[in-house]
Amino acid sequence: MQLTRIVEFHKALADLTRIRIIALLKQGPLHGQAIAGKLSLSPPTITHHMSKLRDVGLIKERRDKNTIYFSLNEKVLESCAAAILSVGNGDENMDMSISESERAAILNNFFTADGKLKTIPAQRKKRLVVLSRLVKGLEFGKVYSEKEISDYLRNFHPDYATLRRELIIYQFMYRKDGLYEMNPPELWNVN
Repeated sequence: MQLTRIVEFHKALADLTRIRIIALLKQGPLHGQAIAGKLSLSPPTITHHMSKLRDVGLIKERRDKNTIYFSLNEKVLESCAAAILSVGNGDENMDMSISESERAAILNNFFTADGKLKTIPAQRKKRLVVLSRLVKGLEFGKVYSEKEISDYLRNFHPDYATLRRELIIYQFMYRKDGLYEMNPPELWNVN
C-alpha cells in the first residue's frame, strides 16, 4: 500500500459513523436497513458511508435475493492499520517460511550472473522470492508511470507485462490510473 492508499484508508475511518459501522460489522454481517436502525440513521446515509468503506476495501458484500449483507474485511483492516507503522522504514523482510539459504538458491537458479531473469518461476513460493528481488530497485513512496515500470522490468526479462501484473497481484505495488507505487512489505501477499 502506498502513501496515497494509507491516507485514503485513514480518511475513510475519520468519521464517527463509519467507526460505529465497523464496530457493528465486527459482530457479524448486517444488511443496510439493520445498520440504519441500530444507528438511528436514514438508509441513504448508510449507503453513503458504506460507499466510503467499500472504496478502501473495508467491507465485503453478499447478496441474498434482494438484500445486500455487509461484512467487515478484517484482513484489510488489520493490514491497512499496520501499514502506517512501516512507512519509511524500508524493511523488506518477508514473512515466508523459507530459509535464507533457500532464498539464495532460488535467486541463484533464476537470475543470471548479470542480474537477468532466466524464466519467471511457475511455483508461487519461488515467484514471490523473484518478485521481492525485482522490487529492491524501486523507491518506496515514489510514483511511477506504467512506462517507467515496464522499462525497469524489461531490464530483467522480456515479458515485463507479466512481471508488472504479478507485482500488482501479489500486492508488491499498487496501481491506479496508470500510476504505480510500492506497497509497504507488510501488505505484500507473500503468505
